[in-house]
Amino acid sequence: MSIIAQVQQSTINSLSALFGQTFTEKDFQVNQTKPEFEGDYTVVLFSLVKSLKQSPDALGKLLGDHLVANNPTLFTQYNIIKGFLNLTVSDNYWLDMLNQHHNDACFGKKALNGQRVMVEYSSPNTNKPLHLGHLRNNFLGWSVAEIFKANGYEVFKTCIVNDRGIHICKSMIAWQLFANGATPQSTNNKGDHFVGDYYVKFNDEYKRQVEELITTGKTKDEAEKEAPIMKATQQMLLDWEAGKPEVMDLWRTMNGWVYDGFDITYKNIGSDFDKTYYESNTYLLGKATVEKGLQQNVFYKEADNSVWIDLEKDGLDKKIVQRKDGTSVYITQDIGLAMQKYDEYKIDQSIYVIGDEQNYHMKVLKLICQKLGLPYADSIYHLSYGMVELPTGKMKSREGTVVDADDIVNEMELVAKEKTEELGKVNDFTNEELTQLFHTIGLGALKFFLLRVDPKKKMIFNPQESIDFHGFTAPFIQFNHARIRSILRKFELNGEWSMVNGFLPLEKELIVALEQYPLILEQACAEMNPSAIAIYVYQVAKTFSSFYTEHSIANAESEEKKQLRLRLAEMTANVIKSGMQLLGVAVPERM
Repeated sequence: MSIIAQVQQSTINSLSALFGQTFTEKDFQVNQTKPEFEGDYTVVLFSLVKSLKQSPDALGKLLGDHLVANNPTLFTQYNIIKGFLNLTVSDNYWLDMLNQHHNDACFGKKALNGQRVMVEYSSPNTNKPLHLGHLRNNFLGWSVAEIFKANGYEVFKTCIVNDRGIHICKSMIAWQLFANGATPQSTNNKGDHFVGDYYVKFNDEYKRQVEELITTGKTKDEAEKEAPIMKATQQMLLDWEAGKPEVMDLWRTMNGWVYDGFDITYKNIGSDFDKTYYESNTYLLGKATVEKGLQQNVFYKEADNSVWIDLEKDGLDKKIVQRKDGTSVYITQDIGLAMQKYDEYKIDQSIYVIGDEQNYHMKVLKLICQKLGLPYADSIYHLSYGMVELPTGKMKSREGTVVDADDIVNEMELVAKEKTEELGKVNDFTNEELTQLFHTIGLGALKFFLLRVDPKKKMIFNPQESIDFHGFTAPFIQFNHARIRSILRKFELNGEWSMVNGFLPLEKELIVALEQYPLILEQACAEMNPSAIAIYVYQVAKTFSSFYTEHSIANAESEEKKQLRLRLAEMTANVIKSGMQLLGVAVPERM
């Protein structure tokens, strides 16, 4: 049980004993005591004074006396300042916690709780490589999955690949027109980049044809509809849906090139999935639910035979769920896929990591599933996140202004190399070790920078800022971890140890921060917010840095102090490593 939970329970017990009433933790607040006041944790009394008919000071004295008298191993003293009861926690509590957990690599993690969670992320299109936006999506989804695992959930990571549709046909038509039989192998190009180049070529040619038609007197709308390359693309989509052999062969070949490229990128960035779904296998799913919905009067049919749902009373709009020709739309196949996921895994919660431009779509999906009475409806959760922009502004795939994931990882490694060599502390590393170190620092900086911001917020990514060895960055945290490991390689911890003289302020600040790690894991899980861990781990590293600057370990005042500080250092390293692993960031043993 965390110290905050113990303070809450002790306060409930004391209040019940003093006033003969039932209390819960919702009746009062417990906060960490502000640095300018004496004490460790504060019970805020204002919510209690009216119902108990006590002044804040009188209530504080009654409660403080009872808490210290009845919990002598937990509290040593208290003080009252204007309705705030500040409690000092016994040094023995902190020492017991440190002795128990300083070498516990699993500190804060929970046993399996029997709950199953699915996290869907990445969701790439097979007409272009993964880009910077996909990186935030992948890092966020992967990290949330790991945070749920740390909190005792059985987790399934999934990906839906958008491998069919008009956008895929655009790359295919462009390849037929301009490739002259070229392949990724013949051009020495990564498969997803190769196909993505033809998506850009399509757009360039489409623009040219539209402008040419406008010069002949066509309106812009007419030109966009009549451009030969667009007509050819639309015909190819019809041919694909009809299963035309040569179209299917080209589709499989080009998608195969893209998947080979994706696999390289996923491996490089440390992203993985337990199950991959493909839209080409799911786009017909959900059609049965349309018939069911019509029977339940959840859906209605228009005169042209299309099927709709009216969500206006729910503050939304009318939504088509089946076209007049009987084919599915996105929302219908999403309903079907959600049902398939539930049938396969019997999940208690289904988390979709999708950008905030799909907020409306996800509201509609959940609402329709609820109206249909589907068993998984209430478990649908949209983890909405803001877009990533560069200092130069937004990116556009079709114009070729997107920053490819591979390119940005390579750039981060180069920046890591440049910054590390400036510090000049890696002369004894082999070339192989340096390559791995630059990858660890560069990729870690990228992940941390994209995860340190609350998912709901838009953000601007700046590579140089992300690899500052002195700021709110992964390299700063990685450096402090490596420094601690270097210290621990030089000194041994004694098996038997106890402390007599108490904590110095920075020692106390560090141990109090370390004790909070399990609560941070719970918070990050409840909020589905890896930034809570990123902020916490940075603060721990920063506190250790201040502590280490102020207090020597090698030349400590006594053996007792040396052993205390070694234990603090070891627990700090373990907490940093554990927290950073949940963000997908490796921490080197030396830098």
